[in-house]
Amino acid sequence: MKSFFFSTLILPSPFLSPNPFLHLQCRRIAKVRLKWVKNRSLDHIIDTETDLKAASLLKDAINRSSTGFITAKSIADWPKLLGLTIPVLRFIRRYPTLFHEFPHSRYANLPCFRLTDTALLLDQQESSIHQIHESDTVERLCRVLMMMKTRAIPLQSLRPLEWDLGLPCGFERSLIPKYPDHFRLVKASNGDWCLRLMEWREEFAVSALQRSNESSQLGDAYRQFKRGRTTLAFPMSFPRGYGAQKKVKAWMEEFQKLPYLSPYESCRQIDPNSDLMEKRVVGVLHELLSLTLHKKTKRNYLRSLREELNLPHKFTRIFTRYPGIFYLSLKCKTTTVSLREGYQRGKLVNPHPLTRLREKFYHVMKTGLFYRGKGAALIEKEGILLNNTAEEMVENGLDVESDETGDDECLEDENSQAEESDSD
Repeated sequence: MKSFFFSTLILPSPFLSPNPFLHLQCRRIAKVRLKWVKNRSLDHIIDTETDLKAASLLKDAINRSSTGFITAKSIADWPKLLGLTIPVLRFIRRYPTLFHEFPHSRYANLPCFRLTDTALLLDQQESSIHQIHESDTVERLCRVLMMMKTRAIPLQSLRPLEWDLGLPCGFERSLIPKYPDHFRLVKASNGDWCLRLMEWREEFAVSALQRSNESSQLGDAYRQFKRGRTTLAFPMSFPRGYGAQKKVKAWMEEFQKLPYLSPYESCRQIDPNSDLMEKRVVGVLHELLSLTLHKKTKRNYLRSLREELNLPHKFTRIFTRYPGIFYLSLKCKTTTVSLREGYQRGKLVNPHPLTRLREKFYHVMKTGLFYRGKGAALIEKEGILLNNTAEEMVENGLDVESDETGDDECLEDENSQAEESDSD
């Protein structure tokens, strides 16, 4: 294997350390083609949370309605918007504990749906969480904007990420006006509205990888990294059989030795064809997924931010090239990318309060699906809304599948599907 090395001076970001530093840019590290491995546990999580997100979006749509209900006709064309593979009417009827069906006052054959008392209570709890953790939401949104080349995002690219980032419904009206020193809605030259960062915040310019190393037992290693004497390694969790392969181990060791570049730093002076740039792309994707509540999002949502994040044209191949960091799922007729380190045995490692409420929301959904007409009575009887924690839901048998090594299933034929389905 031949390697070519050259050095280039990286000019520091005006928002970061004033001291210039020297990075070694490495070209042509070993290229190892890995088989795509299906993880049944992560696929199951993505499958269930697809229904959870669709139900949440329907709940928000009913809340926004001036009449307090929605009709079957008005939601007939929403399957793609909700990420569903079945008709919306069939979906909404599955969950009578959330959506109460009744006939229209003028058109008896037109089904209408309003929120049940249970759904209204869950919505109140969600609003309360948004208020209590509003500063956390503002910080998360600032970090996303700080990674952008122009410190701005078109609203049409940000809205699909609203649920993943834990933004309140209608955040551009309910959240942004409250923080004029942080954000501002501006009109781009093409007429589209964008959300712009008003001021760089140095305290936010620390990546999730840096924070995890700083707070862990590897504190000394992080101090050495800050002094420029070492680099930071990405945590990796390979599917069964990969870690023992010598070529994979050698490749990953070589990759980890490359300098770590914070996604908040400028990359203008980095050779776009170098392996250092590839590691920088891994860092950007890692950080953006770390900012999502469920440590995952749809690939198409990331693609819409490609130019603003300074990502290469075929950047989504990174997900199958680094299966120890990312997992690419083909469930629900879409492509979802997850951060492996965010999950352990089928659960989020550090769940946000909003994700805990969403677990409760999903539990209510499943109760309605299992018991149909009796579901609402069971919820009131068991006191699920007020007392059940995530652990109690597990005891009720509604937990996701455990993430064991045996859940990984190697499917070589689908490797090309995972990569080549990228229509970049």
